Amino acid sequence: MDAYTFDYILIDCPPSLNMLTINAMVAAHSILVPLQSEFYALEGLSQLLLTVREVRQSANTDLRIEGIVLTMVDSRNNLSGQVEKDARDNLGDLVFRTRIPRNVRLSEAPSYALSVLSYDSNSKGAQAYRDLARELLEKTTPVAA
Repeated sequence: MDAYTFDYILIDCPPSLNMLTINAMVAAHSILVPLQSEFYALEGLSQLLLTVREVRQSANTDLRIEGIVLTMVDSRNNLSGQVEKDARDNLGDLVFRTRIPRNVRLSEAPSYALSVLSYDSNSKGAQAYRDLARELLEKTTPVAA
């Protein structure tokens, strides 16, 4: 049997704090939190942060929050800007610079059972996810001495 090595394993969980999400937190080294640019998402984020604290205390003391990614950002409305401001004011450097825009191609891709990179690699949404991957690598890759 061949041994596999991976630099990253992503576990995509539903947007609810159920047993699957808790188990993923127990197994993970860190979590990347998508934050929709909507008012109630900030309230949900505070509950998630409490859950992370509980998981740290009970099952995975090494769990950390890698960062928070603003998603479904619509620069045409004030709400997205206000959510971003609140997130950055309260969470500082935890919030990634990269923002994932509200994008039709992102919404369409799953209906074709494709990632956005396969469905429309040139879309703004696909480019934003590539930017996020680069930022995540910059943040997590140790700098050679």
